[in-house]
Amino acid sequence: MSRFLSEKYKGLTPYTPGEQPKERKYIKLNTNESPFPPSKKAVEYAARAAESAELYSDPEAKRLVAKLSELYDVSPECVICVNGSDEVLNFAFMAFCDRDNGAIFPNITYGFYSVFASLNGVPYTEIPLDDQFNINVEDYVGKNKTIFIANPNAPTGIALSLDEIERIVKSNPDNVVVIDEAYVDFGAESAVWLTKKYDNLLVTQTFSKSRSMAGARLGFGIGSPALIADLNMIRYSTNPYNVNSMTMAAGLGVLEDEEYTRENCKRIMENREYAAGELKSLGFSLTDSKANFLFAKHEKIGGGELYSKLRERGILVRHWQKPIISDYNRITVGSLGQMQALIAAVKDILEEKK
Repeated sequence: MSRFLSEKYKGLTPYTPGEQPKERKYIKLNTNESPFPPSKKAVEYAARAAESAELYSDPEAKRLVAKLSELYDVSPECVICVNGSDEVLNFAFMAFCDRDNGAIFPNITYGFYSVFASLNGVPYTEIPLDDQFNINVEDYVGKNKTIFIANPNAPTGIALSLDEIERIVKSNPDNVVVIDEAYVDFGAESAVWLTKKYDNLLVTQTFSKSRSMAGARLGFGIGSPALIADLNMIRYSTNPYNVNSMTMAAGLGVLEDEEYTRENCKRIMENREYAAGELKSLGFSLTDSKANFLFAKHEKIGGGELYSKLRERGILVRHWQKPIISDYNRITVGSLGQMQALIAAVKDILEEKK
């Protein structure tokens, strides 16, 4: 870092994204991308929008907001569109947290929460999961702090029920509860409808996973009109043209092709169950994932060793050095062919260990 960097950032540890190597072609099961291409409508709409790229994008994203409000049965004033759901999460830390109003979230969860807290000078508390990696709802009842929960959680894939989420939201009426639903389309229940009942609930989602648009960077938040107005104030104070025209158009196209999205989610869930069954038969322990990934460990091979040996065979998974989860690897659910290649490689590795 330079000698000019502000003191407030010198202790910042940035988020580490999943590796995107270019030196060879890998089977990428490390960043929870969809194995399927975007909707053809999304591609067509984006190409058409590119013809007018000399103009600024619509800062209100009116057409996209209207389509999202229709799809999720909320008013347009309850929706904000952002440059990936990471942006709305950062806005939430900026808008609803400060030195006097800290944040809480699980100790094993999406790694950006602690980064955003540190970036914005927000004190935070990490609450341990139980020994089965479950979130204990009672740990979040009546905390009087801004709460961030990924549901399903990452990297475990375990989901809370709507009753559990409502208990958390209801018990913290004077603080915002953010439910990050990046993986909700793969078997969990969305809390969007609860935003009509509670003015302190913000739900965030992304187009990166179920809608095959990770490279386009598009996300959204749904909450009460007042919460969304707060977030838009932050957005207009940083970058009002945060969603570019091509991404906005692609988002509209994919929303007009929901059948394609639902079919892809169905196939991914089927592939998840296939891969989970195969891994269990090989002696792996897995969490009950409701996401587009599996969280798995094997007693006879460490997480780091398995990660390395899979990488040598051209398959990338995600591994963390954090002691609590270092025995595990997170494995994105890809196409059936990718899952079959993974299982074959794992069998080969385990055979070598004998």
